[in-house]
Amino acid sequence: MNLPFNQRLESACREKSNSLCIGLDINPDQFPEEADRSLAGMEAFGKDVIEATIEFCPVYKPNVAFFERFGSKGYELLEKLVDHIAGRAIVIADAKRGDIGNTSRQYAKAILETMGCDAITLSPYMGRDAIEPFIMNSEKGVFVLALTSNPGAGDLQMLETNSGRVYEHIIKMTLELNTNENAGLVVGATQAEFLEEIRAISPGLPWLIPGVGTQGGNLENALRISNQNGVGIVNISRGILYAGNGSLEAVVHAAQKYTHQIRELLWTPVNC
Repeated sequence: MNLPFNQRLESACREKSNSLCIGLDINPDQFPEEADRSLAGMEAFGKDVIEATIEFCPVYKPNVAFFERFGSKGYELLEKLVDHIAGRAIVIADAKRGDIGNTSRQYAKAILETMGCDAITLSPYMGRDAIEPFIMNSEKGVFVLALTSNPGAGDLQMLETNSGRVYEHIIKMTLELNTNENAGLVVGATQAEFLEEIRAISPGLPWLIPGVGTQGGNLENALRISNQNGVGIVNISRGILYAGNGSLEAVVHAAQKYTHQIRELLWTPVNC
């Protein structure tokens, strides 16, 4: 029997004793001057990072925008990286899609079926019919933007209504949509004062947690709170990909550093 996505995610994290998600925000503009900044260089860098970390990293999150900027060739590169992971880890497409039902069905087919990603990030702004096409297959998951880590999160997500803040309505809707055990939330680690409240109203939902590292969110606090619900996975992008001098050695060292911190907090430590 095939497991629903949320169980697959937890299983992948337990198998590697880790809750790290490496964000594949591959930006050649941030490569060292001597590095190959072509699409071929991006592909080689991405594959090198994956091969050097996949033994201990359970989740990768390519940000689709960093590939779409190059048009069809960039999209092809993204497909190559997903194919390279080849089921050895969970792949979350950071695409933040969310449109009317008919359009969402096409996005779901493109990213979850054709490309083969395991999950996708979604914008809830257009409501539940924009999310439903992505959760029809219980093996594929979604992470709905609830309370994000960016400075402008409060512009809409924190607005008060007669029955609570907007982000609270989003969480309630996501809970109602989680009938196939394949829905989760994006919750920014920078929103420290709201994490306990979110935990209390989101039982059983996994969290994808950005904001640790470059944005300054607290790793220990986010993991401690999120893992009282479903599994909480911590996304690190720039803090790993462009660590130190940008060499592969520096990338791996940064990934191992975060892995050791996560294992000390949550898991039985094992060697990377």
